Amino acid sequence: MITFLFRTAIYILSAGIGLIVADLVLDGFRIDWSQWWGFVLCILIFALLQSILSPWISKLADRYAPVLLGGIGIFSTLIALLVVVLLPVGGLRITDAAGWILGSVIVWLVTALGTVLLPLLFVKRKVKDARGRR
Repeated sequence: MITFLFRTAIYILSAGIGLIVADLVLDGFRIDWSQWWGFVLCILIFALLQSILSPWISKLADRYAPVLLGGIGIFSTLIALLVVVLLPVGGLRITDAAGWILGSVIVWLVTALGTVLLPLLFVKRKVKDARGRR
């Protein structure tokens, strides 16, 4: 159970970082910081949608279009972003094609890297702390 909670927290953190990076890099991808609670809600909804959509879209692609399996992560990220932007919670706006396309790629890439690298940072810190107690 602790591992599941740790992985969930890492995924939510990496999704938040991905959205922030896309906001910093792209003009058409905007986070409304005046509604910080809306942005936090966007992160949580995005992470939930992404974790549901990715296996579902992968299963559909495997059945109907196996060639698309490599792009499943980016496609599910695009759909999750679309749903989050359409929800009336505020916090995230995407206004142009570059924001949609490049934003999906950036969020997907940062989230993928974050889910691999962030646990390594925590494990490294735990090992260092354990060695320091000896």
